[in-house]
Amino acid sequence: MPAVTVENPLVLPRIETPDPTTARPRKVRQVATAPEGYEGEGFPVRRAFAGIHTRHLDPFIMMDQMGEVEYAPGEPKGTPWHPHRGFETVTYLLDGTFVHQDSHGGGGTITDGDTQWMTAGSGLLHIEAPPESLVMSGGLFHGLQLWVNLPASDKMITPKYQDIRGGSVKLLGSEDGGALVRLIAGEVGGHQGPGITHTPITMIHVSVNPGAQITLPWRSDFNALAYGLAGSGSAGAERRPFRMGQAVLFGDGDSLTIRADEAQDSRSANFEVVLLGGEPIREPVAWYGPFVMNSHHELQQAMEDFQAGRLGTIPTS
Repeated sequence: MPAVTVENPLVLPRIETPDPTTARPRKVRQVATAPEGYEGEGFPVRRAFAGIHTRHLDPFIMMDQMGEVEYAPGEPKGTPWHPHRGFETVTYLLDGTFVHQDSHGGGGTITDGDTQWMTAGSGLLHIEAPPESLVMSGGLFHGLQLWVNLPASDKMITPKYQDIRGGSVKLLGSEDGGALVRLIAGEVGGHQGPGITHTPITMIHVSVNPGAQITLPWRSDFNALAYGLAGSGSAGAERRPFRMGQAVLFGDGDSLTIRADEAQDSRSANFEVVLLGGEPIREPVAWYGPFVMNSHHELQQAMEDFQAGRLGTIPTS
């Protein structure tokens, strides 16, 4: 898992552990196991938040863990051309390479530790696929795709991209140096990540050493979710067990805690966890396939616009 890292996390800026007498710890409300399935042309995914009620996810719509899978030569797969409107897709790649292209001429290539933030807004056609070289050679593929809702006032904004290279991610350490924090977007402990978001959110990838624990300050007006990418450990001061492929929903409070088990599996030296929080939009959500709007009428309009070619056309080259 070659996400951006450092040899010695003790040289990094530290996040102070919140004072437990003034910061209310968030308790675990639910642990849910992600069901497995296939997406696009057949690459395996885990539906990270499928077991959690949508009212607790706002402003997030869904998240897929893509892989982890070791492809043989000729096997790597992507998604065909498809439309999007009304939300943002966040693709965080841990292993492998993905090429993005859209009908407006946008896109780019992301690889180990990179993030691509696509604001679909008013709509576009989009494709995600491994490069031809990776298809020919095969190799390891592992990543995440998160869907972040847009408020009604932003649903029809002009589409755009942010490429967040692994080297621009804000690297931080826990107070005792037992955990490495990659701040991709938002704020934690007075530190700011590079991602620019329409909806206020925080997105973090944390690596917790075996037996170590990290407690982070967390905005009380945000929800709080965790997802295990690799390894095993526990969540909350009550140490509720969770592992790779499981999601955690936290309750209210001002801080959250993740702890790694003393022994990790052979696939991962540390407990790898994605932490997400956002300010709920609290608007009606109408979701059908690749469209996330506020009403059935808006969904119908999105489909009509797609069928009429108003979301763009597939480039000829």
